[in-house]
Amino acid sequence: MHFISAELEEYVEHNSAAEPELLARLNRETYQKILQPRMLSGHFQGRVLSMLAKIIRPKVILEIGTYTGYATISLSEGLPADGVIHTIDIKEELQDFQRKYFDLTGYGEKFHQHLGKALEIIPTLNTKFDLVFIDADKDNYLNYYELIVPLMNPGGIILSDNVLWSGKVVEPLDDKDRTTKLLLDYNQRLVNDPRVETVLLPIRDGLTVTRVL
Repeated sequence: MHFISAELEEYVEHNSAAEPELLARLNRETYQKILQPRMLSGHFQGRVLSMLAKIIRPKVILEIGTYTGYATISLSEGLPADGVIHTIDIKEELQDFQRKYFDLTGYGEKFHQHLGKALEIIPTLNTKFDLVFIDADKDNYLNYYELIVPLMNPGGIILSDNVLWSGKVVEPLDDKDRTTKLLLDYNQRLVNDPRVETVLLPIRDGLTVTRVL
């Protein structure tokens, strides 16, 4: 769903930082070889993620939902020399694809891939997080959030993707639409949680920026 016109989207991209060549290559190969390429963050959102990471300068990033690694690499651009990014996905068949592009960044050792269920993996990481990007199965957003908040360093940022769900969050709710209901609950939880402050940005399919107090 386009929340602004295609012409305005094109204007926004042209007046934002250019897409790095490595990510443009990853983008092309994802569309050529991988199912559901629409899941890829893409040029504009990738630059938003990169800019936020560069502002935050996180030492430890957690990403829930790697897909082909576009957002992972975008976020990694804000890591300091001693920073790391943990990224979790359930699709084993994508791991080699991800690793190829992680290594092509020239700092592949910063990327720690984890295969399996995020709710099981996160407690085993034994670290605190400065920046978290939630972009996996929407049905578990609330579970991820409640698990992650106590693991955040003060002032840490949680980014949540797809929170507008193609505009369904403002449409009459179908009783059978479990995912939209869960995202509505999630958005309300974030804005009412006294442990954090939140702003929901209408970027692509909705990106919430949540700061842990």
